[in-house]
Amino acid sequence: MSDNSLPSPEAFLVDYVRRLERRRQGVGAVHVHISKLQNYNRREHHIRTCLTAFEDLVPVVTGRLFFLTNQDIIFIYEQKYVDEVNAAIFRLKFLFNDDPLLSEGKGPDGLPGSFTDFFDVDKEYKDFLHLTQRLVRSNAGREKTVSEAAQRHNDVPDQNQDGAPLTPKILSRIDEALRRADLSNLMRRQAICAVVGGAQPTPVFHELFISIRDLQHTLLPDINVTSNRWLFQHLTEILDRRMLALLSRTNDTSVSGSVSINLNVSTLLSPEFLTFDSNVKAGQRGTIVLELQKIDIFADLGAYFFARDFCRDRGYRISIDGISHLSLPYINRNKLGVDTIKLMWSPEMSELSAEKVDEIREAINVAGDTRVIMCRCDDQTAIDFGHSVNITMFQGRYVEQLLNEYARAKK
Repeated sequence: MSDNSLPSPEAFLVDYVRRLERRRQGVGAVHVHISKLQNYNRREHHIRTCLTAFEDLVPVVTGRLFFLTNQDIIFIYEQKYVDEVNAAIFRLKFLFNDDPLLSEGKGPDGLPGSFTDFFDVDKEYKDFLHLTQRLVRSNAGREKTVSEAAQRHNDVPDQNQDGAPLTPKILSRIDEALRRADLSNLMRRQAICAVVGGAQPTPVFHELFISIRDLQHTLLPDINVTSNRWLFQHLTEILDRRMLALLSRTNDTSVSGSVSINLNVSTLLSPEFLTFDSNVKAGQRGTIVLELQKIDIFADLGAYFFARDFCRDRGYRISIDGISHLSLPYINRNKLGVDTIKLMWSPEMSELSAEKVDEIREAINVAGDTRVIMCRCDDQTAIDFGHSVNITMFQGRYVEQLLNEYARAKK
């Protein structure tokens, strides 16, 4: 994100703490270091458990909850309720008692560390304010990761300058609203086309997705849905379930022909996917590509391999999405067990040295030139570059434009 994008949760925290200066008497705070736990203790259900523990406290202790970009939690409360806060933290310590941070007092770097840091905001106001300011600075390097989490379906939501940050409470209300909403009018199709030489694009299959951008305009105009990577990830999981519910309708013809669906790994392990699978005819599964984001796959490889094996056994094809030209040489298609790779076009690729272009061409050769799709193609430059490295399948707004022009010319 650029410097003029919506403020991060850390920035809202600093603003809140500054406004707290004149009314800090009797106020306490705790910093819960979720980010110092081992990876196996930072999965989606762990994060939800941590957030729920403090969300339940908010109305009781008049607390304010901040869920930070690195997954840490800062909870600000009235000091007289410190026992209730300690009870919530005890629940979390019990949950994570096998983690070195709690059992040995050591963080992931092996250095001494603590799970929680408490502050008497009245007496330690400057120290607490400085902590929040450091968090803003340390978040700067993570903003790219938040942005990457938003890169689904070639359909990046707007970075609404005036939007409020996405919070667990707002997300809960969104989830409830989406259960009742008819999202069929937000369903979109985008063609993945073979473009050979100067020939017209020929659709090979279509990606189906719920437009997050249109959803934001329609239902969430005042919310910045990408302000927190982990909550945005949870929002995409909610949309995954709604997408599968739409496609599970027996009278829905959207899944006719070859299609791809962009899902989270966790969704593939959900009851909703099993319901969807039971409604798909056996012979049809081979025409369905399940697209998974690179960032989601590598967040938990164990869960990915389990989901991949289940889906491949059922007959589905798997695609890895979100691959940049920088990461492409390090992606081993065979070891990951995916059928196709989606390489994201970016204008800087047209300025790469001949050596770097050769590296990309070799990586495509290793993966198989019929196995790589160039996506986010916004102009002819993307097509020309793809052809130069032996790519023949393309997706994006420019490809859609070519298809529309071809359709009009035929009339």
